[in-house]
Amino acid sequence: MRRFYISILSCLMVLHVSCQKQESKGQPNIVFILADDLGYTDLSCMGSTYYETPNIDRIAEQGTIFTNGYAASRVCSPSRASIMSGKFTARHDITVHIGSPSGEAWRNRNRFTKLLPAEYTHNLPKEYITMPEALKQQGYKTFFAGKWHLGDKGSWPEDHGFDINVGGWTSGGPRGGYFSPYDNPNLENLKDGENLSHRLAKETVKFIQKNNPEKTGKPFFAYLSFYAVHSPIQTTQEKWKKYRDKAVQQGVAEKAYNMGKFLPIRQVQDNPIYAGLVEQMDEAVGQVLSALDELGLEENTIVVFTSDNGGVAAGDNFSTSNKPLRAGKGYQFEGGIREPYFIKIPGLSKGGDKIDYPVSGTDFYPTFLELAGAQQLPKEHNDGISLLPLFKGETLAERPLIWHFPHYGNQGGEPSSIIRRGNWKLIHYYEDGRKELYDLSKDLGEKTDLAAAYPDKVQELNKELFDYLTEVGAKYAKPDPEYSEEKAREFLHKMEYEKMPELEKQRMELLSNDFDPKNNWWGSMVTKD
Repeated sequence: MRRFYISILSCLMVLHVSCQKQESKGQPNIVFILADDLGYTDLSCMGSTYYETPNIDRIAEQGTIFTNGYAASRVCSPSRASIMSGKFTARHDITVHIGSPSGEAWRNRNRFTKLLPAEYTHNLPKEYITMPEALKQQGYKTFFAGKWHLGDKGSWPEDHGFDINVGGWTSGGPRGGYFSPYDNPNLENLKDGENLSHRLAKETVKFIQKNNPEKTGKPFFAYLSFYAVHSPIQTTQEKWKKYRDKAVQQGVAEKAYNMGKFLPIRQVQDNPIYAGLVEQMDEAVGQVLSALDELGLEENTIVVFTSDNGGVAAGDNFSTSNKPLRAGKGYQFEGGIREPYFIKIPGLSKGGDKIDYPVSGTDFYPTFLELAGAQQLPKEHNDGISLLPLFKGETLAERPLIWHFPHYGNQGGEPSSIIRRGNWKLIHYYEDGRKELYDLSKDLGEKTDLAAAYPDKVQELNKELFDYLTEVGAKYAKPDPEYSEEKAREFLHKMEYEKMPELEKQRMELLSNDFDPKNNWWGSMVTKD
């Protein structure tokens, strides 16, 4: 009799697991891949003839490309908070990268600006139901690897809905660099010289293998958030040489920089170190895609690729150019906010499809909920909408996208707020109240300001922008009573006549045959004693 009951119990357990597996087939797995500081044209499939990204290109080729895809901010922390919360930056109040000085502390940066940046929230608010928390409620196993930068300890990935956190913590950059040993309390050093992007991919693959729905009966949500291609830019000697030779073969421009309002801005893609860093990240993406193929999970796994803000054309390492877009990370122009934005949905993506509807990082949250068969949470993802109707050939109503940045970017951007509705983009500047208006359907490079020609459109968009900012209680920059026009002029003179020639000189040194960083290529060359 005892054996009989054991037999019945075993059958019930098998039936239970079988039912779980059957249920999980209705819920797709999700692999969300986020690059850091990768520009709109930093991929082969987005027009670069210098960088090589075959694995990321594969996501675009097999998925859907959103040609008007945007990050929710021009810098990292605000953009990442918007992905997690589905809220525009003015609403969640993380309006600049966490750690940036505000108020009078800004003077320590010696930028000599007219305004003092606004105060802001320094941790992702705990009262929010984040995207991973909402997916956990639907039975998903959640995993995070890489850059977090949404608060100090107590506000790390494991505090906001991720079951597993590998490498996510307070820092916004890869402390210790891109080759082990890393300086990261949540990432164990395993082998000196190991590449950081490759390691994060390996950890992601390990999670997928262990949490294969065929074994667990539960879908998974894997969030791979690269530190690449954030500064400091580093690569191997082999990759440097590959891209150094390629730059020479393509023809090295005599001049690479033009002066912006505050800083020089890079105009060409020919940095061989940055190119190698991009390729290392692409190789890491390939590891994850190969694992999905090998495990037979590709047909039930959504894959997303995007970036948190534009490529660094000024400030940091002056790494890349976002042309034909204007400027880059930290700026109010398209180069600062428009991103590669690819979504591959098995059964819905036809491969290489392009959708022109303007979308934002806030839209991933409600889109994933609908794909998971869950109810929307409009009181959480207030500013995001599900994009699923677009994949079904349906239309979505025109809606505004809003950006709020009452700060000065490290890269030279100005305190400003932006609204895009349809093809129109309005920028309001807080230094002097001026406004710029662009028709992005005809002027992607934002060369022609149409504000004077369309005053009614300016008034209409400005009202909609500030109605929203008032509704959510947005904070603003304030005039600095210690502002010195003379010091500001001295700073600008130094940037144009000292910094810019120095950058041109450094660029040619990177492209010289005998370039040597003199530190074993940032630790990528490990010698055995």
